[in-house]
Amino acid sequence: MNIGVYFLPLLILFILIYSFIKKVKVYETFIEGVKEGFSSVYSIAPYLLTMLFAIDIFRKSGAMDYFIYALKPLSKILKIPEGVIPMILIKPLSGSGALGVMTDTMKQYGVDSIEGKIAAVMMGSTETIFYTISIYFGSVNVKDVRHSLKASLIAHIIGSLAAVYICYYFFR
Repeated sequence: MNIGVYFLPLLILFILIYSFIKKVKVYETFIEGVKEGFSSVYSIAPYLLTMLFAIDIFRKSGAMDYFIYALKPLSKILKIPEGVIPMILIKPLSGSGALGVMTDTMKQYGVDSIEGKIAAVMMGSTETIFYTISIYFGSVNVKDVRHSLKASLIAHIIGSLAAVYICYYFFR
């Protein structure tokens, strides 16, 4: 028996029964939540659009290609495959951009290649730092991110290196 099929209907039924017992007006409460959601979207939209625009400029200007070229000597020393350098650079900026880079990496090197496996692990284990900071800090009008950005970038570098070496350990 597949209990997962019944989970969502049972959850909805539970919410309706519980709200009836607690005398909560479900529809009105739901509408208030939607209104709050729209105001949240309205407040974070400028930050989101600015971040997406900056990412697009970074990729289309050739700056990403320059960074990839500049990091090649370091990547050889650290034994990072050249094919995952774009993933390391784009993941802190954009999840959808990183998905595109991962797809390109898998098309170029293959899904079962070490590059493809490292890109997949990075996709699932690193964060879109600049996107997240712009949304979360922007939604509460924090202008100075202080140590959050530094700590996030250090964690990204460590996570990326861990992804590379763990994949080497398990897949080679």
